[in-house]
Amino acid sequence: MKYLARTATGDPLLGDDDGFVPLGSVESDLEGVRGALPRAAAGELGTVADATADPVPAADISFGTPLESFGKFWGIGLNYEEHAGDLDEDRPDEPASFMKPSTVLTGPNGPIRLPPKSQSERVTAEAELAVVMGRTCRNVDADSVADVIAGFLPVIDMTAEDVLQRNPRFLTRAKSYDTFLVTGPALAVPEEPLDLDGLSVRTEINGEVEAENEIRNMLFPPAEIVSFHSDVMTLEPGDLFSTGTPGAAPIEPGDEVRAVVESIGSVDAPVTR
Repeated sequence: MKYLARTATGDPLLGDDDGFVPLGSVESDLEGVRGALPRAAAGELGTVADATADPVPAADISFGTPLESFGKFWGIGLNYEEHAGDLDEDRPDEPASFMKPSTVLTGPNGPIRLPPKSQSERVTAEAELAVVMGRTCRNVDADSVADVIAGFLPVIDMTAEDVLQRNPRFLTRAKSYDTFLVTGPALAVPEEPLDLDGLSVRTEINGEVEAENEIRNMLFPPAEIVSFHSDVMTLEPGDLFSTGTPGAAPIEPGDEVRAVVESIGSVDAPVTR
């Protein structure tokens, strides 16, 4: 697995399991991670072994968000049948998608800031697998999605659940408070086609597993989600699809939230108000 990342001060990085090097030491013509996304999708990204610099262990790096700015943020609701049952919702016949504004974004280590209690008294956190687009595309067949995605991220998504329960039309507001999307520190770029089906997604609160399921149990797998939305609109490098959670858990100030996506990575964030 290769990884695209940025330091907390914005320096672009390329990594593998042994460490990270400046992206420019491998791809000298690229100024940032966004420019590397099409190469990642095409399988043309260089390797750490090609670098003119020595790799630095991930433990010695303070990471920021993998991209300074993403494109469109899409979320998919009720994508595991068990989670739909938890919310007393019917299984959807098409991806139950919604959009989030760019201001929801916060990087690894958060923090997640809860809204004032006057606005919401029940916020839930949800671990999810995110797909990041690498190429501009439209009307992509599900079988061809691997050719247009740059890689994968673990993310933590949040919902002001009491706002949503008042009226389903309040979904956008319930999902859109600042810091309501925490991205993992590094975009995982598979060097070979990745079989997602057997991988698990896990939501942890304070070290306790609150929900876990395998990607094979999604109602709409990642490739189908990307293909479906490419029929609706043009997708561009940096667009992100958060593909749904196996389960949510309520969070309070002082909690520690962790999202774990097997073979992709994990991300942690403390909760404040």
